[in-house]
Amino acid sequence: MPSTLFDKVWDAHVVAPLTGGGNLLYIDRHLVHEVTSPQAFDGLRELGRKVRRPDLTFATVDHNVPTDGRPIDESTLSGMQLAALARNCREFGVPLYGYQEARQGIVHVIGPQLGITLPGLTIVCGDSHTSTHGAFGALAFGIGTTEVEHVLATQTLRAPAKPKRLGVQVEGMLGKGLTAKDVILAVIRKIGAGGGTGHVAEYYGSTIRALNMSGRMTICNMSIEMGARAGMIAPDEVTFAYIAEGNRPFAPHGAAYDEQVAHWRTLRTDEGATYEKHVRLDVDDLAPQVSWGTTPAMTVNVDEPIPEPTDRSEERALMYMGLKAGQVMSEVPVSTVFIGSCTNSRIEDLREAALVVRGRRVADGVRAMVVPGSEAVKALAEQEGLDEIFRAAGFEWHFAGCSMCLGMNGDILRPQQRSASTSNRPYEGRQGPGSRTHLVSPITAAATAIVGKFADPRQFLDE
Repeated sequence: MPSTLFDKVWDAHVVAPLTGGGNLLYIDRHLVHEVTSPQAFDGLRELGRKVRRPDLTFATVDHNVPTDGRPIDESTLSGMQLAALARNCREFGVPLYGYQEARQGIVHVIGPQLGITLPGLTIVCGDSHTSTHGAFGALAFGIGTTEVEHVLATQTLRAPAKPKRLGVQVEGMLGKGLTAKDVILAVIRKIGAGGGTGHVAEYYGSTIRALNMSGRMTICNMSIEMGARAGMIAPDEVTFAYIAEGNRPFAPHGAAYDEQVAHWRTLRTDEGATYEKHVRLDVDDLAPQVSWGTTPAMTVNVDEPIPEPTDRSEERALMYMGLKAGQVMSEVPVSTVFIGSCTNSRIEDLREAALVVRGRRVADGVRAMVVPGSEAVKALAEQEGLDEIFRAAGFEWHFAGCSMCLGMNGDILRPQQRSASTSNRPYEGRQGPGSRTHLVSPITAAATAIVGKFADPRQFLDE
């Protein structure tokens, strides 16, 4: 019987059916950070349990790290969480990539970077955007703190029900200045913030095949924003080349790599396999996207007016965001531009933004900041001189961390401040109490910083 990519990975990891329905799944990789792990480690300690597979468990600090380089203050909640993770990892033998260490960074950036993320694996983390790793053909999803404890203790996960299959077909060639971020915003705009609920999305089509791994990770990262449990892309030559390049210490090498590639080539949806739900997007005429409301589904083209609200949630969104129907996004000024987060903080994202920033200056009154997704990305960007380009233009250059993606650390917006953000969620208060967040691609964020209003980056690329 023909199977989808999702079916193949899920079925290969079923340990046993559960009484009452669902399955017990084997977990290949468990990623841990400081926010969702303290209670899980406490649970192990109370019951006298050990971490079942510390060699398959990887911890880093990201959500609460101060990205401006200041020392960690252990008297604060953030500092206490960072210190607790360090103690727990020492006690339970889990490797930890600590603050400003060479391998430290956002958990969904360092996983692929270090070769921890590989095709066909099951990967979990106490973070909803674990779906990022699905770009490699892995089945990756976020779990809760209770589930974190269960995986630490057993290296398995209780999955109450197998999700349905959602096929997302994306066809066409992206024009100049258009990126994967524009694609996924357009997909969510089309399907709705709940359109993928109960499904695992598989992205395919000519547009997806043409993306590099960074772009594919951006696509899968935001699967959660349309309600999907996870997002996946079948591995191909682009995937294999990424895994083989550079120094990825946890990736297979030599004969082991060749053997794995032979298996990875089988991880694709069979001809004749079907999806319970299907959506298609053509991108030949796609324009840069900007979210206007409090979900990514509330998105328009950068030169397009905000639509009339169709329900109370959109009316509330307009009121919260301080906008009116009919306003064109390119006329809306911003106070802050943030380039970073697990969605768009990889070296490719920074290179794209630098194309627009080079030789220009940030508009008066705009705070612009770049936060690399890992210390390794930061080091490479500095080798390439990208930090000098950004600094010369008036951008702040930070250490690695989640930063202004969420209002959990020192990088936050003040009430009613408006940001152009390369992150993934424009929810109420996401970047600080009363903050107004608009999602854009890195290259659109760069153009917006220069103009001071939401801007079409193509005007700068034409120049």
